[in-house]
This record gives sequence, structure tokens and C-alpha cells, in this order.
Amino acid sequence: MLKELFSLRWNPTKKTALLLLLVAVALILAQTCFAQEAAAAGIQKGKKSWFDLFKQTGPVGVLLLLLSICGFALVIEHVVNLRQDKIAPPDLYAQLDEALETGDTERAYEACQARDTYLARVVKAGLEAGGTGEAAIEAAREVAGEETFSLNTKISYLSLVGNIAPLLGLLGTVTGMITSFQKIEQLKAPTPGDLASGVYESLVNTTMGLFAAIIFLTAYFIFKNKVTKMTISANNNALLLLRDRTAAA
Repeated sequence: MLKELFSLRWNPTKKTALLLLLVAVALILAQTCFAQEAAAAGIQKGKKSWFDLFKQTGPVGVLLLLLSICGFALVIEHVVNLRQDKIAPPDLYAQLDEALETGDTERAYEACQARDTYLARVVKAGLEAGGTGEAAIEAAREVAGEETFSLNTKISYLSLVGNIAPLLGLLGTVTGMITSFQKIEQLKAPTPGDLASGVYESLVNTTMGLFAAIIFLTAYFIFKNKVTKMTISANNNALLLLRDRTAAA
């Protein structure tokens, strides 16, 4: 098990899954340690710690925490996998360029099958359409459009997380207000302390929701721009390979 764990040839999918698991565990442990220290400091100073405030958020706060963990997992996964050397490896481009330069389309096709990447799938579509002429170019462009759509769909989940977070925060705001009004209804002369629980629930949930939205929507637009740049570069390289092949023919 240890030998497989530290092997350089270990499956990248397993590496990513292990990385996400370790990050999730680290976040939970860090949060627990921080909560314990903050609680101790809060007792000494007579103030509520962050963990005490989080406990006031109720079920909505737990949902926001789980949503944030999912968002950070997506960010890590994109950082690991959305890279130029994984979408359009330079060595694959050089290999395809050499094969197509000599007219060896069979070797180029085998290289595309062996390397299941964005560039390989686009060039493979052109080779399957004949490898020459406008038919090959159009086939490559069609697959490139599908692959680009797939990548944009993949990162769109970050946008979903970023848009859901403030809505959950708003839900927490409403539930906190309901809690406060229930106190007002139950008590003849409620004091500010009696209403504090509902106010905390409203404000902390709103803060958590806005914080998560700022982080994950920013990350989404960063990855969106990155995907756009990488796909344009990969598409140009793929069409250049196929055009060179057409010219050679």
C-alpha cells in the first residue's frame, strides 16, 4: 500500500482523490483546533468565540460549511487538472507534428489514442475524418467546441457554489429574524440579550454566505479565463497540425 501510495506511476485520479481527502481532513482538524483556542480565549475575555458564533447559525450554518468544503475541493481539483501540460502536452504536439510531417497518419492516430487529452481528441477527430481537407478541419472544430463546452461545464459548478452561498446566507438571515420575533412574542418585556441569539444567527449566516460567494465566484472567473486561454491555444495547435498535414498532402 505504501509503495503504491508513493509511486510516481500511481493513477492521477487516485492522487487527486487522496489530495482532496487530506485537505478536507486538514480543514476539519484546523477548524477544531481553532475553535478550541478561540473558545478558551472567549471565556477569558468574556466574549463569544468564532466557534460560539458558528453554533448560533443552526442548520443553515452547517449547510454553508459543507458547501464551502465542496467549493474548496473543486478549486483544488481544478488547480491540479486544469493545466496546459495536461490539456495540450508539448511532447504530444511534437510527436504529432513529427508523425504528420512525414505523412505517417497511423502513428499520429495511435499517439492520440494513447494520450487521452484535449489536444489528442481534437486531432484524432480530424484524422478520423480523413486527415486532410476541409472535412478534417471541420471535424476537429466540432470536437474542439464540444471539449471546450465540457471544460466550461466542469468549472461552472464553482459558479453554482458561489451563487448558492449568499442564498443560504439569506435563508439564515430569515430564520434568525424568525427566532428573534418568536422571543418577542413569548416574552412580555424582552431584553437585547433575549434577542441576541436570533440576531447572531442572522448576521453570522449572512457573513458566511457573502464570504463564500466572494471566494468561489472569484475563483470561477479566474478558472474561466484560464480555460479560455488554454482551449484557444490548444485549438490553434490542433488546426495547425491538420493544416500542415493538408499542405503536405
